[in-house]
Amino acid sequence: MNYISKGGKEYVCVMQVHCEYDKEELTKIIKSFEGEIYQRPPVRSSVKRRLRVRSIYDIEILDMDKKLVLFRVSCDSGTYMRKLCHDIGIIYGCGAHMRELRRTRSGIFTESTNLVKLHNLSEAIYLYKNCKDETELRRVLMPMEYATCEMPKLIIEDSAVNALAYGAQLAVPGIVAYQNFKRNDTVAVLTLKGELVATGNALIDSKELENAKKGIVVNLSRVFMQRDIYPKAWKKHES
Repeated sequence: MNYISKGGKEYVCVMQVHCEYDKEELTKIIKSFEGEIYQRPPVRSSVKRRLRVRSIYDIEILDMDKKLVLFRVSCDSGTYMRKLCHDIGIIYGCGAHMRELRRTRSGIFTESTNLVKLHNLSEAIYLYKNCKDETELRRVLMPMEYATCEMPKLIIEDSAVNALAYGAQLAVPGIVAYQNFKRNDTVAVLTLKGELVATGNALIDSKELENAKKGIVVNLSRVFMQRDIYPKAWKKHES
């Protein structure tokens, strides 16, 4: 969930302006928030109230009716919509607040990506446990590899999989293919079949990997592959 929650977000928001407004003037103010903005989280929030920079990629105004404005926002994770509405109201001069909010995208997941209600999940688990019917559970569950869609990926040899499952770090000889990445990027390590083995932080740039013959490439932070799914390919040293 940490990887998914760091992805971009999209919201549909209803803002209530505290006065009658000129549509053209208010539209210009709202659109001026596209790009990098400074934002301090609201008083009632789960993070420290320090000034930080967030990017708003697009604001699309969908409707304006009396004092209500409906708009869609595509932005960085950690951008507060109620603070955005508040700041728009300050600049317009009479104040505004968020009336309603709906998140429509988180990372690669959207409302059309296998959206499931909690009672559907509960029923699917009940059918699996009590009726041995896994049909609904298979419809609900998604492969964990989906969570890595926005990460750069490295493909490794089958012979390296079990070594990583036992705690080894990923070295150059075990890598078959890779996407471009930078030092300290969070990367996903996959098998030749596309199975998620682990995630970690890159210790070098992908350009440095082109001519490298040895060395550790990724500092693994989380291993997902169970041990002994793939055969062991290393030998024990005799004492």
